[in-house]
Parts: sequence; structure tokens; C-alpha cells
Amino acid sequence: MKLSKRLDTIASFVPEGSRVADIGTDHGYIPIHLVQEGKAKHAIAMDVREGPLLRAHAHIREAGLEGRIEVRLSDGLLKLEEQEADCVVIAGMGGELMIHILEEGKRLWNQIPFWVLSPHSEIDKVRKFLLEQEFFPEQETMIEEEGKYYTVMGVSRRGTDREKYDREIFYRYGKQLLESKSPVLLEYLTKEEEQLQKILDSLSESRTQAGEKRVGELKQELIWNKEAQDEMRGTDGQTGTAGAP
Repeated sequence: MKLSKRLDTIASFVPEGSRVADIGTDHGYIPIHLVQEGKAKHAIAMDVREGPLLRAHAHIREAGLEGRIEVRLSDGLLKLEEQEADCVVIAGMGGELMIHILEEGKRLWNQIPFWVLSPHSEIDKVRKFLLEQEFFPEQETMIEEEGKYYTVMGVSRRGTDREKYDREIFYRYGKQLLESKSPVLLEYLTKEEEQLQKILDSLSESRTQAGEKRVGELKQELIWNKEAQDEMRGTDGQTGTAGAP
């Protein structure tokens, strides 16, 4: 099965030989791909809505994989039992919902060796939650597809690095991505700076309390953005360094 760049990246994070539970499976493409490629021995395609599960079941049947991929109606992780999976994929949803699903499935945290997460929003909140709950980020990447940017991370509770990030940019943009100087992240930062500045310019004449509050928020976001770009370019905002005036 040919996957989109986003789904293929998510699937690439799954360890070889996994038993996978795909939460919010939608069309069931990730479980089908993983089983077809021999990367997953067995998979459970889970969704809170019957419509997506019907579509997933149809695709699984067409692929001849009904004996290896189970379809299950579940609100997040609630219907996943212990020892049924050793890798959980949660992708294609907002950060707040992802945090809620993780909290509701707390009983499984130490039972699942590896988690593949790809929140579509509020990634900083997800990173803060994960570190607070002692999930260790083992790998992380950012990709661009059709003008949109997606972050994919693989986390576990097996690591020894339990540090709490001391800089906001690590939560907002990802410590690993910043330290590896991800070219996709740098591209994202450049575009984000342009968007933030454009919005700020449009609000520059605002005299309402809400408008002034938003101006303050945008200025702070621009400060974080510049700090992240300086980090990646090695300038750190210091005069006399490369790239400084």
C-alpha cells in the first residue's frame, strides 16, 4: 500500500516485529501497511467512530488481512487490554485530545514499550505532558507535505534522561530537532516568523484590550522563534557571532 509522506513517516517509527494498536485509525492505512511490509506481526485498528471503522474494515478485507488486523470500536485506549500491543500509534489529532487519550490509558503506560505520536496542534503541551510523566523522547522528526508541517516522535518510559527542559523553545520546537539543526524545522521557523509578523502588523493599530493582549502574545512568540533560529544557526542572539550585525 502506497502511503502519504506523513503516514509513511509515522509507520517508519514503529519497531520491527511489533504488535501495533493504531488509535484513531481512520481508513486503517497504517496497520495495513505495517502488516503487508512484515513490520508488524499483528495490529488492532481502533477508532471511537463506527464510520471510520467500517472504512478500515473494508480496506483490511480488500487486502486479505482480516486474520492479522483486528478492528475495534474504542474511545482512545479504553478497550485495549494489557499485553495486546507493544507499540501504540496515536496520530492525526490535536494535542489536547492526545493528552486526554494518554491520561485515560495510564494503566498501560508501563505495559507498552514504545509510543509513536504525531499531534497536529499544541505540540508544546504534549511535550510538557510527556516529560512531566517521564516519557523519554527517543527520536523525533519534522516533515513537510503539501505545504503543511508535521512532527512525529517516538517515546518510551525506558530511558534514563529525565531532564525537564529549561527553555521554552525545547517544548515549542523540539530539543532533538533544534540540536540536529533539522532543515525542515528551519524552513518552518522562517515561515512562522513571516506569518507572525504579518498578523502583528495587522494588529499594530489595535486599541482594544483583547487586541493589545494578542499583540503581546505575538511579540513573545516572535522572541521564541528568533531564539530557535539563533540556536539552529549558532548565533544564540549574541553580538560578534556569526550572522550578527
